Amino acid sequence: AAEKCTQPLSGPPVLRGDPGGMLLGWEENRGMRTRLGCLSHKSDSYNDFTAILPDKPNRALKRLSTEEATRWADSFDVLLSHKYGLAAFRAFLKTEFSEENLEFWLACEDFKKTRSAAKLAAKAQRIFEEFIDVQAPREVNIDFQTRELTRRNMQEPSLSCFDQAQGKVHSLMEKDSYPRFLRSKIYTDLLSQTQRRLS
Repeated sequence: AAEKCTQPLSGPPVLRGDPGGMLLGWEENRGMRTRLGCLSHKSDSYNDFTAILPDKPNRALKRLSTEEATRWADSFDVLLSHKYGLAAFRAFLKTEFSEENLEFWLACEDFKKTRSAAKLAAKAQRIFEEFIDVQAPREVNIDFQTRELTRRNMQEPSLSCFDQAQGKVHSLMEKDSYPRFLRSKIYTDLLSQTQRRLS
């Protein structure tokens, strides 16, 4: 099995023991996503939040109150609805190499806002090919029945064609990744930073 990670000067990351780059070749995907890079050297601890928070991190940290960050633990949906909560959760998922779940959920949220019938089918096809199809570059973990139902929905795409798959992925993140995020150093360090500002 491939174990060590090397970061080439350009191109996708390469795993030793994977000479053809078959395991990580999907990283070349459209340039829309931030490259994972090699996270093996990173700890789960963050004292510098520049990589996590959008906009200007120092200003963001000043604006983020302990109360707001604490509310992220109230429910998964509260976390997802908060700009900085979403950014911190995304950073956490990257450390677990599972951000495709969040990216799919966000793509579905964006898809549901599509008003142009002409764009609907093309957008649906892109989402299906990137996240749902077997061997998709960022394939999400859903059961066979949900995948097949979504495939059938693609014959006549509608704003609700990904609802079941999105619901399954939301549930998976809520039950699995979200509790780990709340226990992670990323979250606890962020809370500590906001509390230190008050003292």
